[in-house]
Amino acid sequence: MQHQWAQGTHPQALNSVRAGETPFPGAPPSQGPPPPQGPPPPAPGWSGPPPQSVPPGLDTTGHVQLPPGGPVPLPAPPLATAQADTGATTLAVLLIGPAGAGKTTVARHWAQSRRVPTAHISLDDVREWVCSGFADPQSGWNSHSEAQYRLARRTCGFAARNFLANGISCILDDAVFPDRPVVGLGGWKRHVGPGLLPVVLLPGLEVVLERNAARSGNRRLSDEEVARIHGRMAGWYGSGLPIIDNSGYDVATTAQVLDDVLARSIASPPNW
Repeated sequence: MQHQWAQGTHPQALNSVRAGETPFPGAPPSQGPPPPQGPPPPAPGWSGPPPQSVPPGLDTTGHVQLPPGGPVPLPAPPLATAQADTGATTLAVLLIGPAGAGKTTVARHWAQSRRVPTAHISLDDVREWVCSGFADPQSGWNSHSEAQYRLARRTCGFAARNFLANGISCILDDAVFPDRPVVGLGGWKRHVGPGLLPVVLLPGLEVVLERNAARSGNRRLSDEEVARIHGRMAGWYGSGLPIIDNSGYDVATTAQVLDDVLARSIASPPNW
């Protein structure tokens, strides 16, 4: 009996099939091993720019090259025939004042009202970046709180230098005490540079007590602490630094007075 093979082809007929031919009608031609697969397609969403080689010595943020943020030099004085215009000058400013002086509010308003890019950094905000283990100065000034203060000041100085290196002015605010040179003005000058322009904001005691009473949270101090800080700030008188008594000024007026003081400081930097 003759066997019926699948597809109607006798097994001996397979020997007569030449290489490369299909033994069955309609069958696909023989192929070699499958080609290697490429990398899988990227997942949906932003994957960032491809990595690029960076010349040594240049810092980068993404694809933007950043110049080195060295110490800030003194701003160039204006021409003798021209009036100093802080709106067109890249500045590094330190606004000093006791709690309740309004330094953070004034610094932010001044930065927002300038015609050129200007950043504002408050040291108190940077200190509070520490969430767990925050050394609150209200709980007592000790080595732990002083170490976090130094760290925050150094961080502020690093950020200010980077802003200035990229053409962005920067105003910082801090309650710097004249009788604490170790953690005072000298540290700011060391971290930012000799071009830092300090200005003291010092309203009357009644004003800072009233403003402090309107605060809440850990930014509100006791009346005794406010009075003690205000008394220590009086030591700035006779220091050679410009002092603004903003007791009768609103925020906009104080910011304008600050701008006028800075214009004079550019023409004749304070000796500090």
